Amino acid sequence: MDVPGPVALVYGDELMKHHLSDQHPLQPIRVKLTMDLITSTGLIEHCHLLPPRRATIEELELVHSPEYVDLVRKLSDPVQRGRISPKRIEAAGFASADNPISDELHEGASLVVGASLIAAEAVEGGAALHAFSPAGGLHHAHRSRASGFCTYDDPAITCKWLKDRGHRVAYIDVDVHHGDGVEGIFYDDPDVLTISLHESGRYLFPGTGFPEDSGTGPGFGSAVNLPFLPYTWDEPWLEAFEKVVPPMLRRFKPTVLVTQDGCDTHYLDPLAHLAATTRIWPRVGRVFHELAHELCEGRWIALGGGGYAIYEVVPRAWTLFFAEMVERPDLAADINDPSTVVPGDDAQERVMTALRNDLRRLGEVHGFDFSLGS
Repeated sequence: MDVPGPVALVYGDELMKHHLSDQHPLQPIRVKLTMDLITSTGLIEHCHLLPPRRATIEELELVHSPEYVDLVRKLSDPVQRGRISPKRIEAAGFASADNPISDELHEGASLVVGASLIAAEAVEGGAALHAFSPAGGLHHAHRSRASGFCTYDDPAITCKWLKDRGHRVAYIDVDVHHGDGVEGIFYDDPDVLTISLHESGRYLFPGTGFPEDSGTGPGFGSAVNLPFLPYTWDEPWLEAFEKVVPPMLRRFKPTVLVTQDGCDTHYLDPLAHLAATTRIWPRVGRVFHELAHELCEGRWIALGGGGYAIYEVVPRAWTLFFAEMVERPDLAADINDPSTVVPGDDAQERVMTALRNDLRRLGEVHGFDFSLGS
């Protein structure tokens, strides 16, 4: 691998403003705990820290409708909030506990977007080869609707910002939930490849992301979806990841990678049903790192994402991942899970049968042989 250039890490305590409610599963403290662990392991010495900023209205409107951004701003103002009809609030996705309304909704979400754009600016401008924004990765928001804890879609905004600067963007999403917001925004766009590996929508929100979902019109073939059955463990997850992601990227020939690195695939995560451990993260980080250098002259923007075992898993998973980004896995080796968790024989058989079928269907759609070994 080429010698890496500088690595940027985007963080500031103001990102704690992205606080949806005290009872909400998505708690920003997980990002601060990740920073604490990156610091205590010594990994912080191998990067430079960049502060976040708020995204501008113009930047938010790269993918969101002006009417939606205006609505979020008004919902964040207690004076204007009461003048908005319940029907309009519901249509915009804010009528459920998943997406609560608060006085800091717009500012907190704008800071997350701005942090991801700071990472993109550092890589695009040459100040860093790789950049990590762990607060980012809010991949469910749609053009005019909040969804799945996500108000503004910072991965999609980042991809559009990079595309507008002439890049072919490959977006790879390994969150346990399908990256439906990002995929939908670029579903007919041949210049943005979206790859999502996730728990099957038959069992988990948002209920989408099957192998046949592959883009439309000029973007046909530029959406790639691989679902996993509940109880999928490290070995088949990683084998499928390495079967699908490198060949799809090599065919697409991106000039920059954007990765969404949600760690809710872990068996301890309370909101999903996969059985992965933190032991996948060094491999995931290494594959992304190598592909960035092979295909994109090193350009790689990594974002956070889901992860709701806030204390037990998230800081360790993202620190292991970041250790690969700065090429110092030795500094994080002792925080990894000690072993893989393997389900019983019946579950193993169900997982592998479904995975072979889905890889075969995915290969037929995209013209590849994704067959697993014996």
